[in-house]
Amino acid sequence: MKHVRLRLSAGGREDEVHPMYDVVANAEFVGYATALNWNYTGEELGILHYVEGDADRFEAAMRSIPEVLEYDLHRADEDSFYVYIRDATTESVRALFGVVDRSSLVTIPPIEYHPDGPVTFSVFGPGDQIQAAIDSVPDPVGVTVEEITGLQAIPQTLPSTLSDRQREAVEAALAVGYYEVPRRGSQTDVAERLGCAPSTAAEHLRKAESRVLRALFGRV
Repeated sequence: MKHVRLRLSAGGREDEVHPMYDVVANAEFVGYATALNWNYTGEELGILHYVEGDADRFEAAMRSIPEVLEYDLHRADEDSFYVYIRDATTESVRALFGVVDRSSLVTIPPIEYHPDGPVTFSVFGPGDQIQAAIDSVPDPVGVTVEEITGLQAIPQTLPSTLSDRQREAVEAALAVGYYEVPRRGSQTDVAERLGCAPSTAAEHLRKAESRVLRALFGRV
């Protein structure tokens, strides 16, 4: 079994895949966007997005696209919002989602949108099915494999690689600003929260960091 990080790009032809994809990926009023989760039925596609950008211009764009059947936008703050969009699918979208539907692969949220159109996301499953899916991705979308690891490298599983004490140490370090740039907290600050010696806190952090990094790079 493999965990593969993929990059998909339509090479500037995002509008041919779906007009809404073009907006999320290329609009000047979108600074950053992810698809947090989605449901595909064949004729329709429902996606929950988190977007950093201009909510008013984004909403105006949605209203101008016939394929957008329904939406619900909730502002998180002045510069970010969540939006659920129910789209009618296009032939390209059906062909693209059909690649995964014909396999036992699991797509792992989120999907991240990048400047100029590419998206990145992860899939997990048998290596031969992953390769078959990559080979079956239809035009105009191209696929690049960014990373190949194992199940332990999936972000949601990383905390489970830590012991309770290591997790407590990392949480304490985050709370005191130990991992901020520039660093605001020290190992002594972490130790005070944990009720242990600074050397013990340092050991917990080193082991936690080692486990997470090894998991990320498939060396657990």
